[in-house]
Amino acid sequence: MLPITKHRQNSTSSDDFKYSIIIPTWNNLSFLKNTLKSIRKNSKFKHQIIVHINEGTDGTLEWIKSQNNIDYTYSRNNVGICYPLNIARQLIKTDYIVYINDDMYVAPDWDFYFDEEIKNRPDHYFFLSGTLIEANSNNPVVIKKDFGQNLSDFDESNFLRNHQSIEFNDWSGATWPINIVHKDLWDLVGGYSPEYTPGFYSDPDFSKKLWDLGVRYFKGISKARVYHFPSQSTKRLKRPNKGRVTFLLKWGMTSGHFFRHYLKMGEPFKGPLNDNNNRLSFLHKVKSIIEIIKS
Repeated sequence: MLPITKHRQNSTSSDDFKYSIIIPTWNNLSFLKNTLKSIRKNSKFKHQIIVHINEGTDGTLEWIKSQNNIDYTYSRNNVGICYPLNIARQLIKTDYIVYINDDMYVAPDWDFYFDEEIKNRPDHYFFLSGTLIEANSNNPVVIKKDFGQNLSDFDESNFLRNHQSIEFNDWSGATWPINIVHKDLWDLVGGYSPEYTPGFYSDPDFSKKLWDLGVRYFKGISKARVYHFPSQSTKRLKRPNKGRVTFLLKWGMTSGHFFRHYLKMGEPFKGPLNDNNNRLSFLHKVKSIIEIIKS
């Protein structure tokens, strides 16, 4: 059973905010403070900030209570990210929801680059991601550049001076946080799916739900950059869920197939995607059945 969740909402008018930022956190106070510092320091606009506190036994709950400009929700146990994102949805005051992890540091004007893209769209049927920078990564949509692997060696000043000088293109396949979506799309697809709790593979699942809704504009914004200290929470999980299998059983394809053939993940962005060449091959169907049996 989902524990009783308490929440607080400030009385600040929604007119004061550009976006609503949701940050799930799990006993990760030092990283959370770093994330919040970066949002306050490096944002172009003023945003509503909503933190969901899982457990909060490291002092997170008391610290958040001492802040007068952060809305929050709280669960006594760790309920991952899917439930927290959907719980925090109750508190948002703006039209756009930004999801960010508590182990990220946003670069200057990250929100300005989102806003520039949004102003050029004729409607709100799109999903945007920022571009992560990590010390070690083989992901084609992540910039590999070492500015520190932990807070103790994070070279903030070097990052702020040099992050935009790294060559990188806008890319296809928006999925992972930091991301932004209109609240109407969020509500139409039901937010993040709790069957993936604590959260593995809930990101591609959310993109797949948007795809089935008819969204074809999945864009990664190169200039909206974020430094990421990966797996600060997930590495502490003893029994991660089998999200890979959940995705396969739910959608009849692997997440890899969805990334490659639907979202064109990592390819240079060329505009709205289409439905060509994304049908499942017989070989992929056989491989999918084998994966289900092996699981």
